[in-house]
Amino acid sequence: MDFIAGAIGGGLSTAVGYPLDTVKVRIQTERHYNGIWHCIQETYRTEKVWGFYKGMSASVLTVSVISSVSFGMYKNFLCTICKLRYGAADAKPSKLDVSLAGGAAGAARVVLMTPSEVAKVRMQTQRNPHPSIASLQPVSKPKYRGSLHCLKVIAKEEGLGGLYKGCSALLCRDCSSSAIYFLTYSALCDWLTPAGKNKPGFLVVLLSGGSAGVLAWGLATPMDVIKSRMQTDESDQHKSKGLIHCARESVRKEGAKVLFKGLGLNCIRAFPVNMVVFVTYEAVLRFTDHY
Repeated sequence: MDFIAGAIGGGLSTAVGYPLDTVKVRIQTERHYNGIWHCIQETYRTEKVWGFYKGMSASVLTVSVISSVSFGMYKNFLCTICKLRYGAADAKPSKLDVSLAGGAAGAARVVLMTPSEVAKVRMQTQRNPHPSIASLQPVSKPKYRGSLHCLKVIAKEEGLGGLYKGCSALLCRDCSSSAIYFLTYSALCDWLTPAGKNKPGFLVVLLSGGSAGVLAWGLATPMDVIKSRMQTDESDQHKSKGLIHCARESVRKEGAKVLFKGLGLNCIRAFPVNMVVFVTYEAVLRFTDHY
């Protein structure tokens, strides 16, 4: 049931946070934006509202699957750890157990996540002027016609390796952030739930889930920047030779602050998105337990 609850929560959260995710990716990968508001204005001016939702259809499906894997694997890893350490799968886990299970869940989802992340980043950074703008000046035909077409083109031009660009950065990002994510949620729920109650109230779930998302993304932002930059590289560019090279070149050209591009936006987006994830997850589990 954890897999189903995670899938529903992930799908709903994508619809909530996708426009800000597009802005975040563009700020991280393109140097000509002066800030969040400038990026929003330019995107709307040239591409209208649709510009914020590029690649979302495939993202909703893949995030649902990835969220399902993340929550399902986390629960299974946690039960396995508890069984090995305490002899019972339903034993109360320690904070270390929660962190280990969260990190393992983050690693497990990377295999599924990387191709969809590559397609999402390519779609979000592709320029498609809105018809009202395009009619004023000739524009070239967009390279990617949609998320699935994008994956097909990448596989054809860059091979399997192209679909897994940025995998190393994604692995570093998700292992650490997933450990912090589940640890923070678990710790806050335990701390805010009154003694004698078995489960946290929905207000506690909302606050704990949002806070867990903010802390996780705060930690994840440097690797998120590197991941996005590695994934925008196309076969004829070869700008990045790997995680270390990409990080070193980015810092050399733009200073250490480049690693924190989109940090504020990540944290702003993370709170409502992860509120939705956890409250949906808990609601689905409680509904099925009740009936």
